[in-house]
Amino acid sequence: MFHKAIDLKFLDGTALAVTFQDGVVKKYDMRALFPKYPQLKALEDRALFLSGKLMGAYGIYWNDDLDIEAETIYEDGETIHTENIPIQHASSHAVASARALAGMSQKQLAALTGIDQSDISKIERGVANPSVATLERIATALGGRLSITIDMRSTTG
Repeated sequence: MFHKAIDLKFLDGTALAVTFQDGVVKKYDMRALFPKYPQLKALEDRALFLSGKLMGAYGIYWNDDLDIEAETIYEDGETIHTENIPIQHASSHAVASARALAGMSQKQLAALTGIDQSDISKIERGVANPSVATLERIATALGGRLSITIDMRSTTG
């Protein structure tokens, strides 16, 4: 499963904090890559480092020579904490993860659900707000079931 980045914060030195679609926030220091990729030492220039941008959900980009994939940060970074994330990100992560576990393409899922493949893509990217009925159709087609939880711990002291 590919972990999609949804937010980026710059920390001290060459460290980043990246929030992922599943709410996990990972800290990653780019210095870890300096021995393998000496060109990344350029990121010690604070102005250059702070110019980094998320490239879609797939990584961070500084220039044609300097970038890092989100998956590297997720796999090798230190988990700082987990955040409550907007419901469209939670549902998009759940759909994409379940589809990957089922070993099914978006096109195959579209055929089983009658939902257009482009709409499934929008759901998985977090740019659509699917109804509960739509999520239930997807869950059933994937051989799962839809489960909705209201977590009261996040609203009480």
